[in-house]
Amino acid sequence: TFIGIPGKKCGTIILSAEELGNCRDYTTMQFCANKLDKKDFFGKSDPFMVFYRSNEDGTFTICHKTEVMKNTLNPVWQPFSIPVRALCNGDYDRTIKVEVYDWDRDGSHDFIGEFTTSYKELCRGQSQLNVYEVSGDKDSQYCYLLRFPAALLLTASFPLFICFSTQIHFTVAIDFTASNGNPSQSTSLHYMNPYQMNAYAMALKAVGEIIQDYDSDKMFPALGFGAKLPPDGRVSHEFPLNGNIENPYCNGMQGILEAYHQSLKTVQLYGPTNFAPVVNHVARYAAAVQDGSQYFVLLIITDGVISDMAQTKEAIVNAAKLPMSIIIVGVGQAEFDAMVELDGDDVRISSRGKLAERDIVQFVPFRDYMDRTGNHVLSMARLAKDVLAEIPDQLISYMKSRGIKPNTDPPPAYSPAYSHVLC
Repeated sequence: TFIGIPGKKCGTIILSAEELGNCRDYTTMQFCANKLDKKDFFGKSDPFMVFYRSNEDGTFTICHKTEVMKNTLNPVWQPFSIPVRALCNGDYDRTIKVEVYDWDRDGSHDFIGEFTTSYKELCRGQSQLNVYEVSGDKDSQYCYLLRFPAALLLTASFPLFICFSTQIHFTVAIDFTASNGNPSQSTSLHYMNPYQMNAYAMALKAVGEIIQDYDSDKMFPALGFGAKLPPDGRVSHEFPLNGNIENPYCNGMQGILEAYHQSLKTVQLYGPTNFAPVVNHVARYAAAVQDGSQYFVLLIITDGVISDMAQTKEAIVNAAKLPMSIIIVGVGQAEFDAMVELDGDDVRISSRGKLAERDIVQFVPFRDYMDRTGNHVLSMARLAKDVLAEIPDQLISYMKSRGIKPNTDPPPAYSPAYSHVLC
């Protein structure tokens, strides 16, 4: 409340805030209308449009006004460009309200009508889906989307692909090598403390709970590597945590955690630390679907130095041509120089003289996110943010390299059949 004169209130200003989305896209659009209501006594109408963004609290904020078209009931407004963030804050399903007015010189503009849409609907372009009846005093008055250029889609952001046409498939691979320590002892990185999650479980939960929201069926293949399996003690670098070779899927993050805990009771930690089998495992499925409808993310959680560096580099170079990203979280106090090399931020990874087509690996050491104050919620949120930071750009880089743009028709459900034998 503001007080200009002592003892007298001069009005109230209410401030509302909303966190800005990360969307940096601009869109260009153009509208026309047909048979609008006649509001001027000596003429027709002087229509203009007002666009409103809906806010989290249910209110609306003006984000754009068109120019006034004089003396017409069938206006064709000029194209205009606007940040997508201004229209919907990057939320493509958020309501956009549009009002149409007849301009008056004295500012008392006459309301003609209104309609609502969303950015997702606008992205469908010029079609019957973007013909809107303008509800007002007069029936049968319409606004039409004339222009929504495909050029926008070629520079589309991560949410646009996820919204329309690309499904994310998330696979987990956990290190079961002996260097983690005996799981029954408290010094082990796999120790199951009844009061606190170990580093593997914390990393898995922090990353998985974010990325699972982009996976439509919430069913995730979960693999282990570097262990001896019952009953014959065979060493495997690509085994299903749930013990089902034909169907290694786990139901959500909780399902993965349960399968992980159960595996610790049945397998023997061994070695060596080989990444190539799990990288090639996911790459086989990515290679089968390269049209942009699917994108695969592999999360590897490990404690130590890679034993098959040459094979892993070759596998990553080959995978860089596919719709695939790899996240590596290093737990424990080991040196992770090899992981930094795989990350490829400074020097693009190569194998046998062949450079990787894209940078698809993101590595973070878990120890950098251990909050000394004991606030694991905040530290795990920072871990998830940094681990997933490169995924959107990696997905976009693949789409651009293949000339793929979002398909406005939703893709069919996809669940790859695990027909080959895991080894």
